[in-house]
Amino acid sequence: MESPQRPGPGRSKDIGLSKRFTIFLGAVELAGSLGVILGVFAHIAAAGLILVMLGAIQKKIFVWRTGFWGKSGTNGWSYDTMLLVMNLVIVTTGGGDLSLEKWLE
Repeated sequence: MESPQRPGPGRSKDIGLSKRFTIFLGAVELAGSLGVILGVFAHIAAAGLILVMLGAIQKKIFVWRTGFWGKSGTNGWSYDTMLLVMNLVIVTTGGGDLSLEKWLE
């Protein structure tokens, strides 16, 4: 049975960033998603995810020259834009009634 490959070197080479920065981006995405899911500092978490998505969209448009839908219809920057808009809604409206922040008030 093969051992799972560590995500750092291969992924960082694929996206053209350093291994440390790739690990940092992964940590930001994990922390941001947990913050949004649990409703803990949802505004800040969503704002951080917006920055990550802006970086992904910038990379896909200007560096990789990918279209909105991409070549196969699933690998463009449409998904990143959808995530950006969803997080923008959370930034402007908050975590909602089921968030932990609301329960702790």
